[in-house]
Amino acid sequence: MVQVCLNGRRTAADGAAVPMSPQDLARSAAEAVAAGATSVHVHPKTPCGHDSLSPRVLAPALEAIRARVPVPVGVTTGAWAEPDPSARLARVRSWSVLPDFASVNWHEPGAEEVAGHLLSVGVDVEAGIWSGTGGARRFAVSPLGPRVLRVLAEVTDPDPATAEASARELLAELGSAHGRPVLLHGEEGGTWPVLRLAGRLGLATRIGLEDTLLLPDGRRAVSNARLVAKARARYGADACAGDGNSGAEQGS
Repeated sequence: MVQVCLNGRRTAADGAAVPMSPQDLARSAAEAVAAGATSVHVHPKTPCGHDSLSPRVLAPALEAIRARVPVPVGVTTGAWAEPDPSARLARVRSWSVLPDFASVNWHEPGAEEVAGHLLSVGVDVEAGIWSGTGGARRFAVSPLGPRVLRVLAEVTDPDPATAEASARELLAELGSAHGRPVLLHGEEGGTWPVLRLAGRLGLATRIGLEDTLLLPDGRRAVSNARLVAKARARYGADACAGDGNSGAEQGS
């Protein structure tokens, strides 16, 4: 599985390649799926380019993307889009058009309540566990852990020299992860080293302009589709190479 993360918290200042409007998100998603992406993660944006959990922003983005792709489409519930936990839960409860799945960051206040509501209305949950936070500890004791779709192991270390070690540390912190599948990914300079590790460990991964603006050779990525194509090639090669520690860590 290679998920495409279309835009993340980036803005128009990050370049024209980053899709913002529902129409651009749909086009970018279709191109990425054609390049091999098996699911889509998106941050719906206001006309000003801010992440939003408003149903009036979410619905047009989901409808536009679903009109173009046959794969599951998920959204963020990140606290930066609505910092107050009660207000964030109210926003999520107000959704009229539901995503197939949503990522919930377990280190954020109110995560359990948001995840619980999503599960109650049939929306799958990706448990976002960020390195360098208490997310793994909280998730380990969460009664919702066995019910999530998968664990999104997010390596926030942007240093290509240390990101792989940070990823292995995060996997160790996750332990059994309630027996749920793990999607491992990095960001910025750590994106490609962590993706290669995911390939060696046989874990799902993701790629897209949310995580990096650069191809493995350092050139600027012109699209999400280009990143997906490069990721599938790298992931496949590293999956064939394997990893001597994969047996223990795949159970993480």
